[in-house]
Amino acid sequence: MKTIIKTYIKSSRLLKSTILLVLFIAGSCQGLLDEDVISRIGSDYMNTANGFNDGVNAAYSTLRMWYGTERGNNFTVFGTDTYRQGSDGSWKFINEYTNQFDSRTGQLNEIWDEFYRGINTCNALIDRAPNVTGIADATMDMRLAEVRFLRAHYYFILVQLFGGVDLRLTETLLPTKEIERSTAAQVYEAIIKDLNEAIPDLPPVIRSSDYGRVTRPAAEHLLGKVHLTRATSEAQASDDYAKAEVLLKKVVSDYGFILLPDYQDVHGFGNEVNDEVIFSVQYTRDPLTNLQNNTNENPVLNSGNNGHVFFLMEYDIQPGMRRDTENGRPFKRFRPTDYTLNVVFADRENDARYQKSFKHVFYSNRPGTYNTTFDTSKPSVTFALGDTAMYLPGVEVSSAVRATKPYQVLTPSLYTDKLYPTLNKFLDPGRADLTQFEGGRDYIAFRLGDTYLMLGEALFRQGKNAEAATVVNHVRRRAAFPGKEAAMEVTAADINLEFFVEERARELLGEQMRWFDLKRWGLLLERVRLHNLDATANIKDHHVLRPIPQNQIDRVIGGEANFPQNPGY
Repeated sequence: MKTIIKTYIKSSRLLKSTILLVLFIAGSCQGLLDEDVISRIGSDYMNTANGFNDGVNAAYSTLRMWYGTERGNNFTVFGTDTYRQGSDGSWKFINEYTNQFDSRTGQLNEIWDEFYRGINTCNALIDRAPNVTGIADATMDMRLAEVRFLRAHYYFILVQLFGGVDLRLTETLLPTKEIERSTAAQVYEAIIKDLNEAIPDLPPVIRSSDYGRVTRPAAEHLLGKVHLTRATSEAQASDDYAKAEVLLKKVVSDYGFILLPDYQDVHGFGNEVNDEVIFSVQYTRDPLTNLQNNTNENPVLNSGNNGHVFFLMEYDIQPGMRRDTENGRPFKRFRPTDYTLNVVFADRENDARYQKSFKHVFYSNRPGTYNTTFDTSKPSVTFALGDTAMYLPGVEVSSAVRATKPYQVLTPSLYTDKLYPTLNKFLDPGRADLTQFEGGRDYIAFRLGDTYLMLGEALFRQGKNAEAATVVNHVRRRAAFPGKEAAMEVTAADINLEFFVEERARELLGEQMRWFDLKRWGLLLERVRLHNLDATANIKDHHVLRPIPQNQIDRVIGGEANFPQNPGY
């Protein structure tokens, strides 16, 4: 899926042509959409076989607004117990939960508007499908199943962020101001219906022959997560955990997915297509789709997978170092909390995930002699090309011992909002140059390690602790240092909510899940207050929901009376 479509939701590697689908959407746009006309193709184009297929492919593009982007990370990594803010960036208030994070926040508006644009594309395809000719019935059924998955996916993120939202399940051809908020229960009902209808018509394979398209296990994984999430929401149903168990067991056992033997390989550069990946969001290195600052492009969507910049420390001005593509462009946005480093990754004797999740050594790419900066146990350091310039042992080392090393040693007591362990999962050395923001790696959205942990949690919630231990031990053994597999295993007595709180942090750190996890566990307020020092004083009860964008409320007849804001904003 390496080809391109241009629509009002812009590019996707799924597509074979560059076109513009002229569609209108209400509620999420301010009047008519501003569009870059590449080819003057009217709305009827989607009623043709080629147009319908192009539209299906375009429906995937909204995924690229969320996964691997600044806004997606800000709304899932910031404001949690595992990450706090680094030194730089203009979105710290999202992490701090200050009054600046309100209904007029720019990224909030982008998320709302772009998800609804994606939803309307899906609605249009579903509504128009009966009138489209020239597509085989089986292919049409599969394409509609993909679209239902995507619509469910977009609504699932929206309902977790905002609660009940505008539930729009038919195409909106012209702007309208007559909309209302549905309940969370109604949104979940629509999500579950879409996924149940999609699953039978999706291919039961590890990956589609047209890589990047939705498969049956991807839909089952998502539906399992939906039930697991709904089970602790206001819309909960008594059989949610049981249904999650059935679905997640199918993903684990029916298709041939495997946990890669080496945890670090899951996110290894160049290994984005592997047998642990259930669904990934497709990116490209084509500058046509990855131009952040081109005035003819939409910067909301065309910034590539830029997750590679946010988790990096300021290595590039340290003695012996300069910025390069291998080590990344450090934005210094997300700094791991003490909880992450000292509790989540406390076991570094048996569990290899601390070692394999962070970068511990920086090799000199700027030879010479320099005065030391953070490690003043010696006055200067001298490096040849490729010498160790910095080492992060992850534990305290005495000044006397550090003084014997020919490089700087960054210990926990020396961590700052600029210097801290760098998460290595999203590094992108394939960028064209050392300043490039627009990364091209695919973003792994669903993977088997997550499936196992969700299945274990669904079993635990039903009192099946022994079976839950058996399930999660697959993940635990894979995470072990060689020869430490037995020491990593847990028993039924070890299975409780706290186990899953910590195990998901170890396995899935930085993978755009933590805010959602804390919320569904009912632990967001407690854990942020305990472990995120930037937010302790500010987070309030109402922060378990995000504010409805004010521009959405203003576009509704009757304003807030007819489309109420979430409490507290």
